[in-house]
Amino acid sequence: MIWDLITGIVGFLLWLYLLLLIGRLVFDWVQFFARDWRPRGVMLVVAEVIYSATDPPLRALRRLIPPLSLGQVRLDLAFIILFFAVTIAAQIVSSL
Repeated sequence: MIWDLITGIVGFLLWLYLLLLIGRLVFDWVQFFARDWRPRGVMLVVAEVIYSATDPPLRALRRLIPPLSLGQVRLDLAFIILFFAVTIAAQIVSSL
């Protein structure tokens, strides 16, 4: 009974973190394609929450795993690895 509650809460938190990572991806792509765009108002608050929650683990991973250089393009492997790690953790928790 208590185990189901704990796994449910952890699963929900992992799902919520996945949504934050997807939100971070959207903000990064919007800023990539519209370089002069800056969030204002409610979007600024949403962006602050998203970046505050996702920056610490991404910074830690970026120290361990540098971006992959493919000619002129640099692929950020830290985001991909974090996204897959959270997805796998959510799958493991949901199977318990």
